[in-house]
Amino acid sequence: MKLRSFLTIAVLMLALSPGRFVLAASDHERHTETSSSGSMEHGQTGGTFTHQATADGVRAEFQVMSLASMNMKDPKGNTHHVMVKLFNATSNSQIKDAAGQIRIIGPSGKEQKEILTNYNGILAASFTFDEKDKYRMICVFDAGGKKGEISFWYPGGSM
Repeated sequence: MKLRSFLTIAVLMLALSPGRFVLAASDHERHTETSSSGSMEHGQTGGTFTHQATADGVRAEFQVMSLASMNMKDPKGNTHHVMVKLFNATSNSQIKDAAGQIRIIGPSGKEQKEILTNYNGILAASFTFDEKDKYRMICVFDAGGKKGEISFWYPGGSM
């Protein structure tokens, strides 16, 4: 339990450091898409993949981080940590009273589902990405009374 707490705190500290988002924003692999469900933005820096999307008046900022890139190991054998920050899309204020879960579908169809733990407004869970190719990530959330769903593709084995 102490190791899990340490890992969670370490990952949160790395993710909350301003340099992580600055590096991601300057990445050459960053692009923006627009769809009927809102706008989406993706980026990749080292062992961190970022994704932003807006749905149902809520803007979500995702980070998928390889634990190996941070020289960390999960006691359960998970390989990646997923974090989500939710914001009111109109006021741009962070929504701290949020809950949600992420369902991940691997390239072979194998599914993983975790309820996100809320760390003072940062929702997080760990997963195992052990296949090469893209993973479908589906996040269902309840944020400040607004319910929504955001899904996107994570490049998986290429990270």
